Amino acid sequence: MIAQIEEFFNPKTADPPQDENVEIREPVTEETEEVRKRTYHEAGFRDGSRNSGSPLALSICLNAIYARFQNEEKELVEKQQLAKEPYINEQKTKETEIKTLVISKEGKEQQINKVETDIRAVKDNIEELKFEINDLPRNPEKYHISASKGASSKFWIGLIILMPLSLYLFTFYISTSYSAFFKPFDANSTIIMNVLDSKAFEKAWHDGSLEGAFVTFIPFVFLGLGYLIHMFGEFKSIWNYIKIGLLLLTTFVFDAILAYQIEEKIYELTKTFDTPEFNIPIAFGKIQFWGIIFAGFVVYLIWGVVFDFIMKEHQEKDKIKHEQLRRKKDIQIHQDRISDIEIQKAKLTEELSDIKKSSLEAQGRIITLQRIIDAVIIPTKEYVLYASEYMKGWITFVSEKLHISMHEKIVLQTECIACYNENLKSVGASEDSQNSVYVTTL
Repeated sequence: MIAQIEEFFNPKTADPPQDENVEIREPVTEETEEVRKRTYHEAGFRDGSRNSGSPLALSICLNAIYARFQNEEKELVEKQQLAKEPYINEQKTKETEIKTLVISKEGKEQQINKVETDIRAVKDNIEELKFEINDLPRNPEKYHISASKGASSKFWIGLIILMPLSLYLFTFYISTSYSAFFKPFDANSTIIMNVLDSKAFEKAWHDGSLEGAFVTFIPFVFLGLGYLIHMFGEFKSIWNYIKIGLLLLTTFVFDAILAYQIEEKIYELTKTFDTPEFNIPIAFGKIQFWGIIFAGFVVYLIWGVVFDFIMKEHQEKDKIKHEQLRRKKDIQIHQDRISDIEIQKAKLTEELSDIKKSSLEAQGRIITLQRIIDAVIIPTKEYVLYASEYMKGWITFVSEKLHISMHEKIVLQTECIACYNENLKSVGASEDSQNSVYVTTL
């Protein structure tokens, strides 16, 4: 206990108090400091004598001493200004930061508004494209598309007509080609039965695979010729017209060959010793010859005209479908673009939120700094220095002037030192934090 008291009267020296951001500069001279220390020492001795060294009175006096120290520090304007200078500079920095954040905030808000405008514009484009997709079949000319209205109905009507014509041509050419090249004619059968055989397809395959394949695929030759005529007709030129003429002539000759073969077989059934050999002039004179040609070639021409018509109608439909498909692809592109813009918007919104958060934090820091600037900064190390001088004066009185036993003095001094330490702790001036600067608003 005696060692504690001796340590109090010989405190360790320490460096001037410093904060992490604040450097306390001493504007007073060394002589002025010694005078101030002596004043506190004398005040402690005087107050101790008045209160007989009472620890309770010491606690009250120390609170008064701290208030006195605060007032003294408040009066040291230059010293306070130096102590507050880092806070003032930080406040100016925060104000500049807020101005920068305000500019950034306005920029982000403008970017977000632009992004939202872009999204609305793209959505409007999507709605317009959807309307055009529905309106295209009704008003193709409105969109500068050379397609006739109602192409769909004409197409289906032509297709309905084309299908039975195709079946007719298949039946006719299967029957006539079998009759012309493979079928043995029967004198007891009628001419119609010899020319058109309802079981020609079955009999041809029964006779052999070659015969079956020939009669099966020969109708495709005529249909292929009709398709070529249509293709050449799409491009208007003299050479294409010549090709079309040659194809029609080829078809007519092929039908004439079939008719000639069939008519020759019929002629042979009724031939006598006086009958001349069958030839082209005789064939041209037979009504059946021309009947077979026109039953095939004329129907073939009709099939070709209908086929050409539905292909053109299909092209009209394709124009509209192509434009509809193009708009659907444009819609998908716009929707992908909206997704990208939404991602961009979310990023901008997050950045704006961070800016607002930083701005609020900076404003809060400015308010805190202003409170520090408006308050009195108490250098706690200096308070410890002067408070210890006050305590030395108080303890000196107890040790030298108070007439009590040594044991009672030691107990009293111990209690006074405990009050002193409690006071330092209450004002935040402990030995472990002597380099801190504490702020108290007066």
